[in-house]
Amino acid sequence: MLNQELLTLLKSGKNLLAFSAGVDSSALFFMLLENGIEFDIAIVNYGLREQAKQEIAYAKELAAHYNKKIFTADAPKFVSNFEANAREFRYRFFDEIIKKHSYENLLTAHQLNDKLEWLLMRLNSGAGVAELSSMETVSQREGYKIVRPLLECTKDELINYLEKKGHRYFIDSSNSDKKYLRNRFRPIANELLQFGKDGFVRSFKNLSYEAEFIKSGYKTVFSQKELRVLRLKDRFFAPYAASYTLKELGCLLSGKEREALKSQNSLVAGRKWAIELQDNLLYIAPYVKATMDKKSKEVYRLAKIPPKIRGYCFIKKIKFSQ
Repeated sequence: MLNQELLTLLKSGKNLLAFSAGVDSSALFFMLLENGIEFDIAIVNYGLREQAKQEIAYAKELAAHYNKKIFTADAPKFVSNFEANAREFRYRFFDEIIKKHSYENLLTAHQLNDKLEWLLMRLNSGAGVAELSSMETVSQREGYKIVRPLLECTKDELINYLEKKGHRYFIDSSNSDKKYLRNRFRPIANELLQFGKDGFVRSFKNLSYEAEFIKSGYKTVFSQKELRVLRLKDRFFAPYAASYTLKELGCLLSGKEREALKSQNSLVAGRKWAIELQDNLLYIAPYVKATMDKKSKEVYRLAKIPPKIRGYCFIKKIKFSQ
């Protein structure tokens, strides 16, 4: 099920698998073994289910049996916005491991059902091409690549693979809990894929081609910490450049925010991210209010740094030449 191009990429790099002991990551674990790919695993315990202890134990058992390094983390109790907070915690955990141990690729087990669920959710929120074409097979995160080898496989295909091979896996009961928005779209995606997957695979490829055209309309010219400065070919590309860049930084623009960027030059997205357009340069950074000394103000003024971006530059001591 893994294509040759991906196998070549994975064989030439140091890989970390985001593991959960569920259907998807268990299938990917054994497919990697079958194809001679070297990798280690990382797993997060969110403490929501008693079964999580068994999943961690199974992960440790696999790691010991197949001589893999294993990294584990216990997430704190999130009182609200569980999915967003869990994702932030998970990627912070992965980032730390990857930086410390020099991994080049983070492997995630997202599959076609996941991709279709995501598309339905984003359509429901008024998304554009930037959001609809997300979950690329290979995407760049700061310092490493995220590789999703299973995006053309359905959940049923992965279950059949595990059953045929006799490999153990767990079913996460929270995947049917309707309090999570994604789970409300899951049965719809599953039903649609019963009509066949080929058309959906082709449509996602077409979205990716169109996304590449949009990405050709801007270029990152400065990147430090969470500050990004992009040069646009035309103002038309501003909302798309902001959407893609913020997605890489872990934030999704709302439909209203993206629409606002078609006419506004200054915006704070999600009460967290400052987006400023100045001439043909688009600045993106966490929105921070900071009391600055006179000298710093003058440095940022001479460097033509937009006002909403200056606070972050100041607290992070980002230097600009005068």
